[in-house]
Amino acid sequence: MFTEVDLKELLEYQSGSPILSVYLNIDPAEGSAGTYKLRLRSMLKEIDLTADTISVERYFNHEHEWTGRGRAVFSCEADDFFRSYSFAVPLRDRVRVSDRPYVKPLADLLDSHGGYGVVLVDKQRARLFYFHLGELRKQAEWEGESVRRTKLGGGSQAAGRRGGVAGQTKYVEELAERNMKEAADFSARFFADNRIRRVLVGGTEDNISPFRALLPKAWQSLIFGTFPIRISASQTEVLERTLELGQQAEKRREAQVVKSVLDAAAKGRGGVLQLEDTLNAVHDGRVQTLIIREGFRAPGYRCQGCDYLTSQELDACPFCGNVFKQIPDAVEMAVRRVMQEGGEVEVLHNGERISSFGSIGALLRY
Repeated sequence: MFTEVDLKELLEYQSGSPILSVYLNIDPAEGSAGTYKLRLRSMLKEIDLTADTISVERYFNHEHEWTGRGRAVFSCEADDFFRSYSFAVPLRDRVRVSDRPYVKPLADLLDSHGGYGVVLVDKQRARLFYFHLGELRKQAEWEGESVRRTKLGGGSQAAGRRGGVAGQTKYVEELAERNMKEAADFSARFFADNRIRRVLVGGTEDNISPFRALLPKAWQSLIFGTFPIRISASQTEVLERTLELGQQAEKRREAQVVKSVLDAAAKGRGGVLQLEDTLNAVHDGRVQTLIIREGFRAPGYRCQGCDYLTSQELDACPFCGNVFKQIPDAVEMAVRRVMQEGGEVEVLHNGERISSFGSIGALLRY
């Protein structure tokens, strides 16, 4: 299980020796363990880090349990550093060597599969799930008073009298509304405690609409979809629907975020485009959301004094006067910096929707 503590360690870890980062797709639907090992061996063939490649191959040959659908491994034999993480969602095969762990694919995972809160609701119960990176991390249940309707012909028929049809109907409606309100309050606390980033609401339409209206507005704004489902649905069914709707919502979000950064950049405030302007905003700590096209890499230069990033070859850093070191991927360093500072990284996958965007940009805090 990959946690925030793990992410923080990878973001902060830096070595004076090369670090080998390996991402391997081990989805059982796409092959066997033997297939994955052959693919791994081919990926490592060009890597000139003998001790680390041996460590990684030994791990997959003798220690790795072939569970999950993706695996990330980080190795630096010189520092006796070795970390391995299993993921319940597939990863694209990648191998990188740098003085820091390669974290761009993790930003993509967190963007696409991180922080889903799901609530199934009816007039008496609420079931809550926290899914993160394709795994169920936590669940909870709330149950209110039983809602029972009077059958036709039962009780006093005097309208408005306690136990009569009209009076009973009003009582049932008030009880159902009270249950919904308490369920909404319980759900808001669950979402806050688990740092939910997006919310799905499941049930019948006559239950979803009033429940949604009773949630605090801050959580209403994070609802990205609703869907019909039984309150007693299995965890597997809920997860499958969450991943399906999450993919659909991510496509819509990509279009929205691209429009936002294009509009902000056109107005000259709140957004930047192109690599150099984006790197400058990263250095200033102004980036709220970094937006990059999937697979985009760009060489650049990093100041060895203040870590200023630039795509231009300069004699000395304009901020601290130190010299620069050429790096193979300035985008990776920008992703790392934004994540360290608590910003978000949006990875764009839909090529048609980003044709007018280019490859990188950012929404700014100020």
